[in-house]
Amino acid sequence: MAYNLAPLQNLIDQFERMQGIGHKTAQRMAFYVLGLSHEEAKAFADAITDAHTKIKQCRICCDLADDELCPICKSENRDKSVICVVEDSRDVAAIERTHEYKGTYHVLHGAISPMDNIGPDQIRIKELLARLSDGVVDEVIMATNPTVEGEATAMYISKLLKPMGITVSRLAYGVPVGADLEYADEVTLSRALEGRSII
Repeated sequence: MAYNLAPLQNLIDQFERMQGIGHKTAQRMAFYVLGLSHEEAKAFADAITDAHTKIKQCRICCDLADDELCPICKSENRDKSVICVVEDSRDVAAIERTHEYKGTYHVLHGAISPMDNIGPDQIRIKELLARLSDGVVDEVIMATNPTVEGEATAMYISKLLKPMGITVSRLAYGVPVGADLEYADEVTLSRALEGRSII
């Protein structure tokens, strides 16, 4: 149902543009916002603006950061010889919840998908290759999603890395095919990390 109130309909339309948000949920969110006090609504809007202006990409791993480097790249306790390559920053959060992985990450911000006109140049592969030039990295774990696009991306990157003498492994299939890492539970992700295999 469309509302005759243009500002309300615009708010619903904005929420509905979010991935995974249907029309009914967008309506509930819009009415929630309308129920906020003026101060709460301003704080909500300020939080969106603040996040949009202050959060950027880490200079090294391309994950989200509010500084030059993300907390993981800044940490002295992380194993810099291992890089886990993921499609999205949400995947970093999912793997971190396992408390099993102690290496670093590289966020591609997508996967190769010719159907969507996304090629290797549209994701952060060049930045990954630049990180490998100093000889510190021994292993790259391909933790792209187990989808056609994720598999294609993993195979493409592994072919680029083979001549460099770097071990390239892939998460074991404790993660169901067709699933997104952010929705996998900690036990499944832990087993997938432990059972990774060489590509």
